[in-house]
Amino acid sequence: MLGELLLVSGISKTYGEDGDRPSSVIGEISFALGRGEIVSIVGPSGCGKTTLLNLLCGLIPPSCGKVHWRGRALAGMPERVGYMLQKDLLLPWRTALGNVTLGLELQNMGIGEREKRAHHLLRVVGLSDFYDYYPSALSGGMRQRVALARTLVTDPEVLLFDEPFAALDFQTKLVLESDTARLVRKEGRSLLMITHDVEEAVSLSDRVIVLTHRPSRIRAVHQIDLGTERGDMMAARESPCFVDYVRTIWSELEVRANDG
Repeated sequence: MLGELLLVSGISKTYGEDGDRPSSVIGEISFALGRGEIVSIVGPSGCGKTTLLNLLCGLIPPSCGKVHWRGRALAGMPERVGYMLQKDLLLPWRTALGNVTLGLELQNMGIGEREKRAHHLLRVVGLSDFYDYYPSALSGGMRQRVALARTLVTDPEVLLFDEPFAALDFQTKLVLESDTARLVRKEGRSLLMITHDVEEAVSLSDRVIVLTHRPSRIRAVHQIDLGTERGDMMAARESPCFVDYVRTIWSELEVRANDG
């Protein structure tokens, strides 16, 4: 790692603190995300993974603890951070090109430059021939490629992914995971992804953070070394130590009693 982009120090989140019955979602969590690093967070269903991402990008405030981006305390939405959700949320009345350029339009970039950038990203994700297609004419995998291009076109330094490949078939998922890994690593970006897919987490990531049931805390952290080229998800899955990582993490997810 070449330095910390994100530092999370003892954050927690409890709802219903103003008289309602309190519900603690996030217990106490601390970790860091380094420059050029890919980190996945896995945990049981309902443990608050999406809540954690929302805390990190300033959409909701923590009950306790601090979030620092580039050494500064979080104040509103952090700069140069792209957030990609499970649903592509493409605007049906805009073409693939129009959806990709949306963020640049909001930045008041001129039409020539924003379309140039968008065409480049559509070419990178393999959709250069579909720039004028509307979302209804694209497959699920193609729509997610448009969403990925839309996320990258504003040149984010950090990507936050909320299970963006969960609804895809296995073959399409592998292709998009590989494309994402190559794009992130080639351009020195950082990626923090939450996922329920342990195999995806192990094959894609430099580190995997395992959460407990709610109120979520960190149960374990695994440094992943598969000894393969990290842009090929099939090669990663064929690594001799891949299954060992997956089995270990699954065993940690299955422990329920006395979490934390």
